[in-house]
Amino acid sequence: MLKKIVLAAVLVLAAAFQPAQAADPENTLIMDLPWGQVVIEMRPDLAPKHVERIKELTRKGFYNGTPFHRVIEGFMAQGGDPTGTGTGGSGTKLAAEFSGEHFVRGVVGMARASSPNSADSQFYIMLASAPSLDGKYTIWGNVIQGMEHVDRITKGTDSSGVVPNPDKVVRMRVAADVK
Repeated sequence: MLKKIVLAAVLVLAAAFQPAQAADPENTLIMDLPWGQVVIEMRPDLAPKHVERIKELTRKGFYNGTPFHRVIEGFMAQGGDPTGTGTGGSGTKLAAEFSGEHFVRGVVGMARASSPNSADSQFYIMLASAPSLDGKYTIWGNVIQGMEHVDRITKGTDSSGVVPNPDKVVRMRVAADVK
């Protein structure tokens, strides 16, 4: 009996240490940070127009070198603005695609202004749960590997989360394009 329990524990541990992999490379992003790689499984089932736009911008190299300009400890890390001011974007607004999913650690959502239909290129990765965002912002992905790298992103120095010397995305790619 003890052998069976030990064997089961070993199998559980072995599975836990296998790298997470999304089933669909076309809907998987690889985001390189200076210290490691983050893998994001995109969710076209929740937000097809947002996922399509994120892939389009990624394939154009739009996100390469963009800063995480607003990072709040215990809340989220926001990037995707090439100006680093929080007011920039790609110039294309997206209609909201709200879902019943919850904003929990590792969820990737779209930043927006006060209008629900004002999302552009800015996104954020949740560092913790935030039920107050549920149903009010578009969820388009989940980090499936590399949250320890997201946790290392430099945090802002005040309650606004603005980061004076922000870390940057080295590059972002769609997994299907990686050879």
